Amino acid sequence: MRYPVNDRLVLMRPPEGPLAGLICPFADWIANQGYQPDSLRQRVRIAADFSRWLSSRALQASVLQNQHCDQYLRYRRRRRKVLRGDAIALEQFRDFLRHQGVIALERIASDSLTAVDRCAQEFEQYLREERLLAPPTIVNYVAFAGEFLKDRFGTGPVDLSQLCAGDVISFVRRRAPRLHVKRAKLLTTALRSFLRYGCYLGQVRADLIDAVPIVANWSMPLIPRAISTDQVRQVLSHVDRRTVVGRRDYAILLLLARLGLRAGEIVSLELDDIDWNAGSLSVRGKGGRRTQLPMPKDVGEMRSSPTCSMGDRAPPVGESSFVPRRPCADFSAQAR
Repeated sequence: MRYPVNDRLVLMRPPEGPLAGLICPFADWIANQGYQPDSLRQRVRIAADFSRWLSSRALQASVLQNQHCDQYLRYRRRRRKVLRGDAIALEQFRDFLRHQGVIALERIASDSLTAVDRCAQEFEQYLREERLLAPPTIVNYVAFAGEFLKDRFGTGPVDLSQLCAGDVISFVRRRAPRLHVKRAKLLTTALRSFLRYGCYLGQVRADLIDAVPIVANWSMPLIPRAISTDQVRQVLSHVDRRTVVGRRDYAILLLLARLGLRAGEIVSLELDDIDWNAGSLSVRGKGGRRTQLPMPKDVGEMRSSPTCSMGDRAPPVGESSFVPRRPCADFSAQAR
């Protein structure tokens, strides 16, 4: 029986084994990185076959170690033709499981690590503890940073102060053409993140970040990246502020235009996040980190509306509230 993984991939049979429930999330994670359909298919099939192999040996994900991956690859070589990239595909699946918390991180002896490995590990710790990035993002950033460091320093010592614009540009020019456009953009984003980390350490000049080339994307080049000030005024002028809903919508549009907030950040606002006396907003961003931002004067004037004198029960978004006392359950307000 065929099993649809997503709109781009169908397996010949449903996933089995202790990792069966993670095959679809892994496929989505790989697809979001911009892999071509053939590469996506190879990685998902390896993951599904590995899960079946674990089941045949009564192994659970909690006991999974590197040696099991090596044993599986040897088994695969004996039973069928091993394709180029199978080992890399399995390694990506293992990294996905590790950063999802399915399998434990294995301790590696410090004397077995190269200078590049140690630098990459420190960068990973920075992304996880200081930047609070999502695990899939960390996996991608660390992988590209490791490639860059290995390309520049090889097996020798790593001295970030020796990096120059030529190192960055030459690496991107060699690596990006071999990647899908979406993944090439991820490469440059990861490099900028790593160079910012170098600035954080005081070992990299800030202007080196600007040396990372921009990956051209000619898809829909006529779509503007932003609207003009006059267009913003026209949008605001069409909001009926005589109604409670209109005043709420007007305030949301002002937050989008003046503060550049994401739609999700606005939807998650609560009344307790507003300090009327200080004229500021406490915004929850990525990773749950809070940022204090000044409240635009026009938004503050919404205080005089009936929406700010509601009781404990917050009316649904779209009826009569500017900011509910609890976060919205969905993103219905984004479309307004």
